[in-house]
Amino acid sequence: MPLPKAPTKRASRLDASDYSNSLAVSKPDTSRPRPAAEGPHEPAAPSQKQAPLLKLASAKPAAALFSPAAKLPEKQPDLTAVPPAGAARTEKPAGRSKTPKRKSNGVIKLFVLDTNVLMHDPTSLFRFEEHDVYLPMITLEELDGHKKGMTEVARNVRQVSRELDALAAGLKTSSVDEMAKGLPLDGTGHREAGGKLFFQTQLVDMPLPQGLPQGKADNQILGVVQALKKLDPTREVVLVSKDINMRIKARALGLPAEDYRNDKTLEDADLLYSGVQALPADFWERHGKTMESWSQGGLTFYRISGPLIPSLLINELVYLEAPGATPLYAKVMEITGKTAVLRTLKDFGNQKHGVWGVTARNREQNFALNLLMDPECDFVTLTGTAGTGKTLLTLAAGLSQVLDERRYSEIIVTRVTVPVGEDIGFLPGTEEEKMSPWMGALDDNLEVLARGDSGAGEWGRAATNDLVRSKIKIKSLNFMRGRTFLNKFVIIDEAQNLTPKQMKTLITRAGPGTKIVCLGNLAQIDTPYLTEGSSGLTYAVDKFKGWAHSGHITLARGERSRLADFASEVL
Repeated sequence: MPLPKAPTKRASRLDASDYSNSLAVSKPDTSRPRPAAEGPHEPAAPSQKQAPLLKLASAKPAAALFSPAAKLPEKQPDLTAVPPAGAARTEKPAGRSKTPKRKSNGVIKLFVLDTNVLMHDPTSLFRFEEHDVYLPMITLEELDGHKKGMTEVARNVRQVSRELDALAAGLKTSSVDEMAKGLPLDGTGHREAGGKLFFQTQLVDMPLPQGLPQGKADNQILGVVQALKKLDPTREVVLVSKDINMRIKARALGLPAEDYRNDKTLEDADLLYSGVQALPADFWERHGKTMESWSQGGLTFYRISGPLIPSLLINELVYLEAPGATPLYAKVMEITGKTAVLRTLKDFGNQKHGVWGVTARNREQNFALNLLMDPECDFVTLTGTAGTGKTLLTLAAGLSQVLDERRYSEIIVTRVTVPVGEDIGFLPGTEEEKMSPWMGALDDNLEVLARGDSGAGEWGRAATNDLVRSKIKIKSLNFMRGRTFLNKFVIIDEAQNLTPKQMKTLITRAGPGTKIVCLGNLAQIDTPYLTEGSSGLTYAVDKFKGWAHSGHITLARGERSRLADFASEVL
């Protein structure tokens, strides 16, 4: 198709009179909304869809309903039909994210936060999605009393204070009326928060039952919740606290109370990734026809395809034990589309494959040693009850790769110093001397490993112990921030007592050539406010599953002694 000819004359401009003459008056029945700049013509009759918008625009802002300084209106609005808080947020400010927020059931709740929630998670203000958050004045007082110090709680309190100061900086004036309207929680860049933050702007005089002391901080918070509930009975006001006794007292007073569950990785610890999957009994029949196999480096590889592939993860250990047949123990090496590659494992249960004199006594221990001895696996987590061999296997694998294979330069051992009973006070000496009472498990396992070299004699065992001790460094968690471990074998013992933030701090210390092993028993958590679902160990296992350079094994069977096994079952 040929191109049109180029114009030969310059186009002429239209005058202003031409614009006005070309305009046509819109008919009343047109469905197109008229812009405001079209002139003073007769407005078109509003359609039925525009009527609710006019009502919402004239509604009273919801912030005035939930401030203690506001008075209760004569007629309460029906929150179940059209929530006032939703009406107040129909116009979004400029620059706000347009991603749709998840709505629960259309009713925007008001969550009153206890102080321990902010101490536990400094970002908890932004974890309530479209709902509003209320902070009593006594909560701010308690935060002010815990801001000093170098503990994790003090750091969290200071972070909360900075977040509150950043939110308050968005106010145009410092008047109480503007503060009573609420601060948008997404004003500091937290787009996942769609609600508002309300402060207590006036003293609440709400008498509690005679048995509760009026001066206690928890009881004052309960009084605030009761006053907010009475101020607007149609809105759901919920107390959020990590204190179990406070939640019980709130329910006894007829006030709704909930635990802060946003920090929990899993609601049920039984749903935690175990790292092991049993293959179906008909595995060879269903996958044998399309299977490819080859050998490399003394190990056998299988490429399979079928309905089993969607349930597999990278570095997951699989097994098939059938009576009368050779068992299969393999690791998932690769998943590409609808196919997966399995690689057989090395049998560390055999004495000739022992690691520093230690052999696997059960299937899970063999899986654990394969992960610990794999140079491509940078992060390993081992969980299990007492006596399953977590520390012994890890220490044996570390010594073998440091002293025999020279893969790592040294072993670094650390753990959380949370006492089981009463604290014994300050400990004298250097960092390693202060940590030595906490490292009794390390000394016990080193004694077991040194006893295996019976042919060396007493002098030989003493020399071996000195060499082993020189390659093991004991470090405290308090001095980990800012460090970088190069070519180290890092063992984090008792990792179930770590918070997710502490776990992130430790894992990010790893430099090139470093392997980190986390050990723990989720049934023995000693840190306050930590549960099996919110532990840093659970957090790490869930986040690292399926990564090509990490692995996890849950050790099930105890191998310490028959006494310890029986005690674990019956006590």
